Amino acid sequence: MAQKRNYLLGYGERLTTDVKISAGGGEKVPPYSFAEARSRLTPMLKKMTEELVALPEKTCPNDQAVASLTLHPEYYAKSYFPGTLLQHAGLRAVGSRAVKVTPQKRSRDRNPEESVTTEFFIAGPRSSFFRFAEALPNWTPLEYGANQLPAIETVSIFESEQRIRPLRQGEGEIPLEIVLHAGENLHDRFILAGFQDYLEELGIASDMNRMFFAGKLCFLRLLTTELLAHEVAKYSFLRVLREMPGLRTTRPLLRGRLPRPRAFKFPVEGPLDQSVRVAVLDGGVPESSPLIGWVNPVEAPGVGEPDLDLLWHGETVTSALLFGSVSNGQASRPLCRVDHHRILDKKSETDPFELYEVLERVKSVLNQGNYEFINISLGPTLPVDDEEVHAWTAVLDEHLADGRCLISIAAGNTGDQPDDPLLQTRRVQVPSDCVNALTVGASNSLSGTDGRAPYSSKGPGRSPGIVKPDLIAFGGGKDPFWVSDPDTDGQAIATAGTSYAAPAAMRAGVAARTQFGSVLTPLAIKALLVHSTVNGGYSQEDVGWGILPNNLDELVVCPDGCVRVVYQDEITASQYRRIRIPLPPNELTGKVYITATFCYATQVDPEHPGNYTKSGLSVVFRPDKAKFSRDEAVHADSAAFFQPAKLYNTEQNLRTDAHKWETCLHRRVGKLAKSLNEPVLDIHYNARSEGRGDSSAEKIRYALIVTVEAPKVKDLYDRVVREYRTQLQPLTPVIDIPIQPTL
Repeated sequence: MAQKRNYLLGYGERLTTDVKISAGGGEKVPPYSFAEARSRLTPMLKKMTEELVALPEKTCPNDQAVASLTLHPEYYAKSYFPGTLLQHAGLRAVGSRAVKVTPQKRSRDRNPEESVTTEFFIAGPRSSFFRFAEALPNWTPLEYGANQLPAIETVSIFESEQRIRPLRQGEGEIPLEIVLHAGENLHDRFILAGFQDYLEELGIASDMNRMFFAGKLCFLRLLTTELLAHEVAKYSFLRVLREMPGLRTTRPLLRGRLPRPRAFKFPVEGPLDQSVRVAVLDGGVPESSPLIGWVNPVEAPGVGEPDLDLLWHGETVTSALLFGSVSNGQASRPLCRVDHHRILDKKSETDPFELYEVLERVKSVLNQGNYEFINISLGPTLPVDDEEVHAWTAVLDEHLADGRCLISIAAGNTGDQPDDPLLQTRRVQVPSDCVNALTVGASNSLSGTDGRAPYSSKGPGRSPGIVKPDLIAFGGGKDPFWVSDPDTDGQAIATAGTSYAAPAAMRAGVAARTQFGSVLTPLAIKALLVHSTVNGGYSQEDVGWGILPNNLDELVVCPDGCVRVVYQDEITASQYRRIRIPLPPNELTGKVYITATFCYATQVDPEHPGNYTKSGLSVVFRPDKAKFSRDEAVHADSAAFFQPAKLYNTEQNLRTDAHKWETCLHRRVGKLAKSLNEPVLDIHYNARSEGRGDSSAEKIRYALIVTVEAPKVKDLYDRVVREYRTQLQPLTPVIDIPIQPTL
């Protein structure tokens, strides 16, 4: 008789209700009085206008310039954006970034300390800056926008040298990447025209026909000398100038002595599920490949002649997605067909400007909107930058903002590079900082017990998006990763790299989708993958949320004393939603462990890296519906769950509300059974745009996975199923997967 399998419980969203909760909070005490703020800012504005006057005319298109306005750290919240003040001054914010400052003073006579806050880039006619500086000394508290003066810590010119990332020294020309504060709209055309005029004055050939827009940023490529680069950086609307990164090397990591190739037997059956839409974007799969029975090769628009090494990489990455690591020499039946889009060609690793050409091909595939799952095992040779969002990251995040597609991204193979505190070469590589994607690092062994493979790039990511990689999966190291040999039919070869960990992790997600059908959305599958990880005692910078198990049952089957529930829903901006955690009515005994994983998809603001995500979820845990510490309280007492301290406690994450804007939250807590009485999670959807509040934001999709473990209650699953039989429903496999996929 077949053993009973307790599958995931679905439709948890039926256990949710809307609630009304007062935001609370008292009147804010400013660090500076109006008179102090006016006195402090007057000389700063005077100095800034003197420097603006000195700027060459060509650097200020239409006589407009960009300056810097830094908020006091107590005013970093989205509700404190000084929009009224800027509007009155005839200025506008064109971008921002997170910075660390030690303010001159703090409210309530507290000692100043270094904190993260927001530096806004403000733009407008130079005459507007001049009028503001002249008028400020005569302002009274009744002036329009005067109440926002205490929110400002400093104002200054945005120095050109602040825009330059480290450049190689020498006489020759350097391929550069230029980022301008300019969107694709007609209003910003004068910025682009002015930049072209300025380059002509410097004697630099422009390439204005090759531009890439992401949000309100324009990415350009330029070839010039290191000396002239410093002149280019003086253009007022230039945000950042850096050396153009190349594409990450796609050749395999060969560490030490590798095992000899072994015999490999392909399955004879077609894919288990023809309906799942999966794509790989890589170096291509030749028509002669033995994988063709399960792969559809597609040439991306504009791609040139194929490169043999890149074809090799594309074919082996596709093998990893189809079969996992074939360590036993026998591949199980593939879960699905794969469309392999060749986006790389012979120029991809030699042309310094090929990065944008490849991104255009990526974008052309994304725009088709055909896929639930996509794997990308390549990207720029560039570690994530806390101050800037790269075009690759922004393009992918914008595509994923509706939650209908999941992209797995290889974290990069720089984890064993020399540690450089300035360049931070060991950190995850762009576009691994995508907040809507699944970033995958590599574990060192198939069992996962050896932690991160030494070569696998490490966290943290940017904030928001601080926990990167999201997880690690087997990618080869102490144990080799076995793939189909592109050069010899019927043979498997050993390799290693996050290029293989990413499709292997995606394969686990596709397995869950294949087994249960479309009832599980890509967003829920992302949450399920993160939820199923095991930390193993390793640091978060090494493993992210944890190590992915190598058996599908560990994702979708509940063992004795355990129940796992999937919630999939939408929530409106400013809305509060109460989510019930299902427990049986009879009293539980012993210790109870609750694990929760939230994942949501969000629109993004590339020009505001510190406020990159437009959506955030505040989560409050209320373990006992009958416990009130105050007589006048309307809602039960809260207890710690997703504490900020449980994320990276690093200099990248000093903002006290940073956890609210993370698109993935994962936590396990232990409680005595007697302390739980109809426990709930209350969530609140915070919305912002360009760093300020936005009550008109669209709904967002979220997925929540909750696991309740009561080791002393072996029949917990059956009790919950009986109690919630009209709401929750065990997910039933629509396709039997005969062999559990190994990652």
